[in-house]
Amino acid sequence: MQEALVSSIPSPPASWQSFPIGPLTIHLYALLILAGIIVAAWWTHARLTKRGGEPGIVLDVVLWTVPLGIIGARAYHVVTHPHDYFATGDNLWNVFAIWDGGNAIFGSLIGGAVGLWLACITPKHKLRFWSFADALVPGLLLAQAVGRLGNYVNNELFGLPTRLPWGLEIPSTNKAYPAGLPDGTVFHPLFLYEIIWNVLGIVVLLAIERRFKPRWGMFFGMYLIWYGAGRSWLESIRIDPSEFGFAGIPSNVWAAFAAVVLGIVIIAVQHHRHPGAEPSVYRRGFEWTPNADAKTEATDAAGETPQNDVVHSEEPVQGDAEATSHTGS
Repeated sequence: MQEALVSSIPSPPASWQSFPIGPLTIHLYALLILAGIIVAAWWTHARLTKRGGEPGIVLDVVLWTVPLGIIGARAYHVVTHPHDYFATGDNLWNVFAIWDGGNAIFGSLIGGAVGLWLACITPKHKLRFWSFADALVPGLLLAQAVGRLGNYVNNELFGLPTRLPWGLEIPSTNKAYPAGLPDGTVFHPLFLYEIIWNVLGIVVLLAIERRFKPRWGMFFGMYLIWYGAGRSWLESIRIDPSEFGFAGIPSNVWAAFAAVVLGIVIIAVQHHRHPGAEPSVYRRGFEWTPNADAKTEATDAAGETPQNDVVHSEEPVQGDAEATSHTGS
């Protein structure tokens, strides 16, 4: 018989998961995801404008990245957990029920990256893809930490049984509760481990940034290494790993390994391509300055034909390692 634990982390009651407002049902998981998006956008805005980005441009980019990030997150989860949605008797509409949980960060990163790339190549923006990715790093980690609270509310994302005093209590009625374990078994709180890992990552990566000022996507590469390393361990002790794997290793662990490798490749390639300082978060010839907007407003008021409010550099910017053949992101 299992001995009583001195302490443990209780799971929230099911009543925490949603609440009604008039005819609407508000899901706390969705609100936490939204809160994470807001804090990430706010922090990225502060970092990007400090480097010369136009105020408000982050909101324009969010319109591309968030929808595609959500689609990617859900699609990745459904693909790696097909028996949760396509077994006999399952309601296929549950594939779209993102408020019930089941959104994979790796899918979100892929979808968000596609959205960011599309936003950066639009004639309106002309941002450097990697510059925006670098500015996003701490906000992204904070958003992920906030979102993990939604997993706690939904009684999901827990690991193997443990005797540690911070074990997470999970009701035996939970569909992910392992068969054969007695009531009262507690589990590793993976949601809490990831929150701690993400917050620690913010501290460590910002310290590295202050010291070495990595740019050209190298800072984002460091994020991939940090996050992938942590997730590779968390996924290895997860109680409900993805249904696919190779060589006995779940696909999400392989995805975490891939994130680490990709981060290393990004740092190596970008360090070779761009040894100099990053001159602007915009592509060459599309730099934005406050004076340009002021001049445009003045010419409009005077009834003159407004000029392009984008500053075009006649001379190469010192330290800009992007030659004409490397004007991409």
